[in-house]
Amino acid sequence: MSNIRMLFSTPLYHSRLSGIDAGELEASCLSIAEDDEAGQAWCEENDFPGYTSYASLSDLGWRFPIFADLIKKLDAHVAAFVETLDFDLGDRKIVLEDLWINILPEGGIHTAHIHPHSVVSGTTYVAMPKGGSAIKFEDPRHAMMMAAPPRRKDARDELKTFVYVAPKVGDVLLWESWLRHEVPMNMAEDDRISVSFNYKWES
Repeated sequence: MSNIRMLFSTPLYHSRLSGIDAGELEASCLSIAEDDEAGQAWCEENDFPGYTSYASLSDLGWRFPIFADLIKKLDAHVAAFVETLDFDLGDRKIVLEDLWINILPEGGIHTAHIHPHSVVSGTTYVAMPKGGSAIKFEDPRHAMMMAAPPRRKDARDELKTFVYVAPKVGDVLLWESWLRHEVPMNMAEDDRISVSFNYKWES
């Protein structure tokens, strides 16, 4: 009698925010983007579509109370996710490293990447217009599958080469930071707004 075990899983945490005013969070993101001249300059210099505060602001929780509230909610979600990952943390914790705003206009993309210096990465969604991009995750074994045939369209998620998740406003997605991901071209006329973040193993 044969037995098939699934090895080396790639977990994706998907939940909902509660207790955060979505309208206030969106207004705060847009206000910060309008005032952040350093962030605007970085985006222009690096041909970054739309706006990100990634390279300019590291204190959103101090600037706007709603971001301080958001961080508390994200801390709880990350703690729940980390509990399922069976890390041996010793007397150290997984703590917030950075948090930033992304505003992706029509035609904008975020190319495939990982977050190599973090443990858990994630995004929560502030504005998702109809037709706004899903987030695309890549099987980390992909580069080793040179001779493998393609998967069927109805393959199980754990066997697919790419998995697309179409989030809704208020969704929280978390994954281990080594997982390669991207945001394909935003085909919606309106901006796709999200807040992304990294958590690290405290030193």
